[in-house]
Amino acid sequence: MAFHFYVYYAVDPAAAAGARERLAPFLAAMREATGTPGRLLHRADEPLLWMEVFENVADREAFVSALERLSGTHALADLLAPGRTRHVECFED
Repeated sequence: MAFHFYVYYAVDPAAAAGARERLAPFLAAMREATGTPGRLLHRADEPLLWMEVFENVADREAFVSALERLSGTHALADLLAPGRTRHVECFED
């Protein structure tokens, strides 16, 4: 069984210009910690709504732990639009 994670959030317009560069080290750290590469997308009709996609995760609990720890380490909350949070969804095969 594999798990698939989708993390979506609204980026602060003031942080948008440098947000991709800020997220690159986070995605690299997630890959190193979990063995799962992540992709970064944005909504076609709402460019400040972003989503991280992590597919084929084998260990759900370890992945969630790494996601929480590394999103804090990389201060991803600083990229969010005021009053917004990161939403994590998990689906399985």
